[in-house]
Amino acid sequence: MDLISKLARALGPAHVLTGDDTAKYASDWTGTYVGAPLAVIRPANTGEVSAAVKMAAEAGVQIVPISGNTSLAGGTHGPGALMISMERMNRITEIRPAARIAIVEAGVVLSQLHDATAEHDLSFPLTFGARGSAMIGGALSTNAGGSNVLRYGNTRSLCLGLEVVLPSGEVLNLMSALHKDNSGYDLKDLFIGAEGTLGLITGAVLKLVPQPQAYATAMVATPCLDAALTLLNQLQQATGGAVEAFEYMPGEYMDATLAMFPEMRAPFDTRHDVNILVEVGATAARDAVPDGTGAVPIVTLLEQLLSGLFEDGAVLDATVAQSDLQRKQMWARREAAAEVSLGHGPVVNNDIAVPLDKVATFLDLAKTRLAPVAPDATILTVSHLGDGNVHYTVRPKDPQPEVINGIMETVEDIVLSLGGSFSAEHGIGLAKKPSMDRRKDPVALAVMRSIKAALDPDNRMNPGKVLP
Repeated sequence: MDLISKLARALGPAHVLTGDDTAKYASDWTGTYVGAPLAVIRPANTGEVSAAVKMAAEAGVQIVPISGNTSLAGGTHGPGALMISMERMNRITEIRPAARIAIVEAGVVLSQLHDATAEHDLSFPLTFGARGSAMIGGALSTNAGGSNVLRYGNTRSLCLGLEVVLPSGEVLNLMSALHKDNSGYDLKDLFIGAEGTLGLITGAVLKLVPQPQAYATAMVATPCLDAALTLLNQLQQATGGAVEAFEYMPGEYMDATLAMFPEMRAPFDTRHDVNILVEVGATAARDAVPDGTGAVPIVTLLEQLLSGLFEDGAVLDATVAQSDLQRKQMWARREAAAEVSLGHGPVVNNDIAVPLDKVATFLDLAKTRLAPVAPDATILTVSHLGDGNVHYTVRPKDPQPEVINGIMETVEDIVLSLGGSFSAEHGIGLAKKPSMDRRKDPVALAVMRSIKAALDPDNRMNPGKVLP
């Protein structure tokens, strides 16, 4: 209680929450990880974060950072810990259009940054379904991916600089706007993807890109995933690498989505097994400005390419969006994935990555090898096919621990045999610690533990996460 009193004096009583006032922070989005924190504090600036971390260090109290709390891996589970919420640190400090950078605090909501950069005809191109609540600090801490990784890369690729409060309370200023800086170790990348286990991200310098002036968006049915990859490669060549999203939604996923959201329309009159959402973003006027007939060149290009592939049998059906409303309807099917895949009881949420040309192989092997491990399990798949990331959720009929572990180990076996990773974009948190223990290179784990011990010798920063 002495710590609580000190924090209340430093931050103001309204920003130190205890008891029932912490309820909304005590559970993750999935409802899987629930535990009451000691308290939740809401600092207004980096100085207050630093002071609070020093007080917690003196008291020997563990710290769990929390941003938008959209984690799917238990990364914000903090029973008995001091949770530090970034929600009040939500200022966009500066947007510098000429340098194409934004300087932001960690509590800036992703959609807020999208709106602010659009006013300058620029974009921060990280996007995913939870963009209306996810915050920059959380996206950096998990190295979030999303739908546009194909063109722009993960969050790590979009960050130039960071400000971090270390476990000691010291402030590490890495807020560089430089694209080239070879002055020693790249410390910034240590904290991106570390899930708050090494320090607490409070600010960032982010890269911006030109806002697309026109989109060509379509739902496409292909006979198989190999044909879909042919479409992707031809589109990349024809557009100069302007494909922003290439999302795979199997027939089973479409069935489940339409059952949950009957107001949504099926993408085609005929049900297909392989459904692809493809989007191309055009920034050049020659591709984006309508011609004399009102046709948008980038849309015409996509239509022509799809037409040719249709004649060759590589495309079975296609619908190209003719309005922003149609585009949003197409995206709504994909962005319902979390609710559709995770919203009905215990599931094993496999967030894996394999080389692009091995996605079909993974799906075939998983279907065969999981049958004896989890008979009658319900399997739903959705994939960022353009970067090889597959969200493969398995809902076992008998969700006993040994069955769940059997599913995870079977998927891991297949993924590693194909040169893939058991974790692509959701982070490790608590959910994938067993996978880290089983599958991560022992030397890599030893190095990670050495870094953790050097920066956080008392193991107070988001303890129990990431490292087995």
